[in-house]
Amino acid sequence: MKEGPDISRIAAMIGDPARANMLAALLGGQALTAGELAVEAGVMPSTASDHLRQLAESGLVWPRKQGRHRYFQLADETVAEALETLAGLAAAKDGLRTRPGPRDAALRTARLCYDHMAGARAVQMFDSLADRGFLQVRRDSIDLTRTGVAFAETLGIDVSALKAGRRPLCRVCLDWSERRSHLSGALGKALMQRVFDLGWAHRTKASRSLVFTPPGLAAFEKTFPR
Repeated sequence: MKEGPDISRIAAMIGDPARANMLAALLGGQALTAGELAVEAGVMPSTASDHLRQLAESGLVWPRKQGRHRYFQLADETVAEALETLAGLAAAKDGLRTRPGPRDAALRTARLCYDHMAGARAVQMFDSLADRGFLQVRRDSIDLTRTGVAFAETLGIDVSALKAGRRPLCRVCLDWSERRSHLSGALGKALMQRVFDLGWAHRTKASRSLVFTPPGLAAFEKTFPR
């Protein structure tokens, strides 16, 4: 591109297999050390440090220092959403690198995408909100309707406070496993937090997958009917 943003630089950063694995590991929203990310990438610690330096300089990750340790997180939600969209594109173009297994099945059902829900449950939530007129979805935009505001408030979500923030209220992510839309943005984050606060689900220690309790799943199905 002769004019406009230089997408080739960002694409090159994400396109390296080791850096792509590091970024994917950070999609869970947790801060990880260089050593942990080296394991995820399958490279030596010195190589991982160089990759992380490049990612930080490109604005894709946020290095944080806590005591004697240095941690890394995704820079912000826009990076997470771009990664999820690219994963969806790769899946749609037969870009899956391994055959789905039990762990993949759990990730397909429900997982954490930075700070919002992804997977089949997230798509169910999105479709339920849209079908009941709580979300107005167009090809190029998405809005929370008046009835949607009222519904969100019944869940204990302060929509006015979300609107006052800098982050867009509603955004659409292409779900890589379902190849359909799920909800991100400030509302997507707030809904994910409510699922945690209500004890409906919890994240697993070893992956980004989310596990619903039986009562939690029943409550989720009632709140977001198919």
